[in-house]
Amino acid sequence: MAEAGYRVTGRVQGVGYRWWARSLAVRLGVSGTVRNLPDGSVAVHVRGADDRLRLLATSLAEGPAGAQVTSVDPIPFSPDGISEGEFSILR
Repeated sequence: MAEAGYRVTGRVQGVGYRWWARSLAVRLGVSGTVRNLPDGSVAVHVRGADDRLRLLATSLAEGPAGAQVTSVDPIPFSPDGISEGEFSILR
């Protein structure tokens, strides 16, 4: 089981990015959280199989229609709020 954290920057708030990321994570079968950050970016913390996390990271760079992702940068993994088998949107 692998763990990873990502900070997604660009136009990622107010465009449904968190809901899109949750839907993607559920389809991939990974646990984790997503939340808006005060600086306008989005933080994603995930736990799952290596190959699933690689696919998630690649997809985070695309985002939903309406988003404009400028970067996906690794950040330290934080298990706060993660329930095994679930992916939650945090406020």
